[in-house]
Amino acid sequence: MVIAIGAALASRASDGGHLWAIAQWAKGFEELGYAVVVLERELPPALGPLLRRVLGESVRVCATEDFHAREEEPVALFNFMGYVAPELVGAARSVFVDIDPGYPQMWWELGLADMFEGHDSFVTVGLNVGGEASIPECGKAWVTTVPPVSTTAWPAVAGGRRYTTVATWRNAYGTVTYAGRTYGSRVHEFRQYLGLPRHVDVDLELALRIDPAEVADLEALRANGWPLVDPDHVAGTPTAYRRYVQSSRAELCIAQNMYVGTRSGWLSDRSACYLASGKPVLAQDTGFAEHVGAGEGLIAFATLAELVAGIEAIEADYEHHSAAARSLAVDCFDARKVVARLVSDLDLRSPT
Repeated sequence: MVIAIGAALASRASDGGHLWAIAQWAKGFEELGYAVVVLERELPPALGPLLRRVLGESVRVCATEDFHAREEEPVALFNFMGYVAPELVGAARSVFVDIDPGYPQMWWELGLADMFEGHDSFVTVGLNVGGEASIPECGKAWVTTVPPVSTTAWPAVAGGRRYTTVATWRNAYGTVTYAGRTYGSRVHEFRQYLGLPRHVDVDLELALRIDPAEVADLEALRANGWPLVDPDHVAGTPTAYRRYVQSSRAELCIAQNMYVGTRSGWLSDRSACYLASGKPVLAQDTGFAEHVGAGEGLIAFATLAELVAGIEAIEADYEHHSAAARSLAVDCFDARKVVARLVSDLDLRSPT
């Protein structure tokens, strides 16, 4: 069986983290013995070689219009956010993969967009979808999963001085109002943590994608002592992104308001990379903790006081939390294991 992965890569070719997020899935399927092809609606000449450097030469990269499923070679399409039209692929199975839990479901309920059409199965990284999350299920049987990370491509690396993250201040979706509540992006959560630099004695740094027009927020970030760097510079390619993550001391992840407000259970694919690199992660609580055994190496926080306490706990025994981060990545987020669980949950055919 061939695994076809549909994802918006060309439009985010300067986002090393997004390229890695998709690559982790490809690596997981490949390690299980599947033939893997990554589909792109438009394939600029420079994108193919860039992806092959991350994916390896055995993973094909193909424009969707040039890919044709063959009867003797059944295809399962894993379609991230419904990016590829399933009918163009001719897959035996079409799996919608939700990596922005809350948005596609609410858009569907509100009649704003139908990203689900043509899919047979539905997967989400919102671990609480179908449970405590206030995200509509849209009549779908959702299979939940953590984001995978290739623990071989992301080995543990010692050292690092700064608590960092790579993030976008506002997403391209805007706010969504559903069931009487409005959900927003990272800016709507970050403002309550603006004062953090005044409360901790550690080096912080944000590789933050923020529009220069956000004058008030930029002034507030700088006034509160947040060092900012350009994510296109430090993480614009897969190589630079991995180097930036692995040169960090730990990650500080403040989530989008959509993920927090709905109790989605979301945890970033970026955080999985930090964990695999042996970098402890402080992640804003979205309801993921009970699913992944957070507490050592991965610490959830819901208030500024909890965030400060989490940093103090990591600094009090950094080597322990570093080792726990790597162990958690190997046990819970390893790409081969994550994809194997998903293949079983979806009752997908074996590679041969």
